[in-house]
Amino acid sequence: MTAAVLCVGTELVRGEIVNTNATWLCEQLTALRHEVVETLAVADDEKEIIAALTRLGQRYDLVISTGGLGPTTDDITSACVAKLLSVPLVRDEAGVAALKQRFVQAGRTFYESNIKQLDFPQGAHPLPNEVGTAPGFSVTIGKALAFFVPGVPAEMKPMFECSIRPQLASLVQGGEHQVRLKTFGMAEAAVGELLTGVEEQFAVTLGYRAHFPEIEVKVLARDASQSSAEERANGAARVVRERLGQIVFAEGDVTLAQSVGRLLSARGLTLGLAESCTGGLISHLVCERPASDYFLGSVVCYANQIKEQVLGVNPDLLRDKGAVSAEVAEQMALGARRVLGADVGLAVTGIAGPSGGSSEKPVGLVHYAVATPAGVMLSQTQFPRSRDQVRLHAAYSALMLVRRALG
Repeated sequence: MTAAVLCVGTELVRGEIVNTNATWLCEQLTALRHEVVETLAVADDEKEIIAALTRLGQRYDLVISTGGLGPTTDDITSACVAKLLSVPLVRDEAGVAALKQRFVQAGRTFYESNIKQLDFPQGAHPLPNEVGTAPGFSVTIGKALAFFVPGVPAEMKPMFECSIRPQLASLVQGGEHQVRLKTFGMAEAAVGELLTGVEEQFAVTLGYRAHFPEIEVKVLARDASQSSAEERANGAARVVRERLGQIVFAEGDVTLAQSVGRLLSARGLTLGLAESCTGGLISHLVCERPASDYFLGSVVCYANQIKEQVLGVNPDLLRDKGAVSAEVAEQMALGARRVLGADVGLAVTGIAGPSGGSSEKPVGLVHYAVATPAGVMLSQTQFPRSRDQVRLHAAYSALMLVRRALG
């Protein structure tokens, strides 16, 4: 079914809060195999709400609206729906009594303004709210099945899970399967060109999501049965992996650091870091997921004296070659391996900017080294962007070098 998500709230259109509801609902609807075509945010304004619902109800099969169901004067969604449908608001007296009892049991003061939350458009189907005080409801608007829930995420999400998801799951026929492949190291346009013809060959849809510095490739197949959809999506995904090669580092929600950790753990190896220009960023990425079975620690050696005194980098080498050099990166990696007692030592040294560059060593130049029992692997990149982008790109490049070194 085609679907739209409407979020009601003046605070949303003013940018006072981030609209996380729309993102979460779109994700859930997509997972349920409904096609989300549009998201929309409008202010707490009767004219805008009615206009939005009228248009969405004419165009889509499914509408989910959040916000405007509370006890205050700007919560007008229920009244707007009633006006749109030309029906009166009807008070759920049993619901009012139950709500009052909840306040008494919780030792809270009950305010009369709470009662308006139990006013529903005539003919609406109430949706219980076990967390908050504002129930939701469902009605038909135009050709659309429309659900209305509170805007508070802690209330909206359980209401969706308990009351909406079961209904939406029963409306979908056939099968759908999506494979998400994460890549790093190639521009989105280049990735797209390499995958030319895959959609036609397997009757799938390819989607691309650029989230710096990653490019995610989504392989989606729909078919009469779930098994056939999975077969086509997985077959296309195998070809995508073959064409893209080493730039594919993970599938699904697995992070780059997590994929490196899995390789290390599978081989019974440990990792130690020596970070200069990244300033601990690689350690942060590694520790976003549990890493104690392979990660030993990091030396953040921003100053040359730390490179010398802690990692044992030769001071003559620092003077002759400079801190940003392949030779220093190699000694840093060897030092990290030695000092931390790690099987694998990873080192990064570069110029993140915005100052500090030269014609010989411009901003964005980064050297990497990975030291393993088999030897040292070196690499370098030149990425002249903002400081944050240089650092994040460097962290990803370093982790990808570990993947290459492990084979």
